Amino acid sequence: MRGGRAVDVALQFVEAICSHDVERIVTLITDDHVLIDSGGQDLRGKKVIGVAWTAYFLAFPDYRIMVSEIIDQGSVVALFGTASATFSVEGKLLPENSWAIPACCKAVIEGGKVAEWRVYADNEPVRQILAGEREPDHPDGAAR
Repeated sequence: MRGGRAVDVALQFVEAICSHDVERIVTLITDDHVLIDSGGQDLRGKKVIGVAWTAYFLAFPDYRIMVSEIIDQGSVVALFGTASATFSVEGKLLPENSWAIPACCKAVIEGGKVAEWRVYADNEPVRQILAGEREPDHPDGAAR
C-alpha cells in the first residue's frame, strides 16, 4: 500500500490524536474523511474535522487513546484499548472530571490516509460528568 501499511497509518493517526496535533490529523485524512463518534454523530471533510478536534481538545486537554490490541484486515484496522481524559472546567482539570473507558476505533485507510474513523465506546461516564450527575468516588477508591 502506498503511504505505508494501513496499520501504520492508523497508529500514526492515534499518535497525532494523543499529541493533540490537529494539523497532523488533517494531513493524515482524506479530503472526504468521515468521523463517526461513539454517539453516532457523523462529521465529514477536512475543515469540519479540524474544527471538531480543536474543540474536543479544548474540552478534554489530556485526551489519550491507549491501544492494547490491533486487528489488521488489509485496509481496515480495528484498535482496541482505552480512551481517557479529564473534562476541563474553566481551564482546570479536576480529578472528579476524569474518565477512562474501554474503546474501539475502526480506521478505513485509502491511499495511505484515513478515510473513516469510527469510535465505539460506552460514553455514559463522560455524559454523567458533562451533565454534573457523576457521584464522586469514596475516599477508599470505590465508586458509589
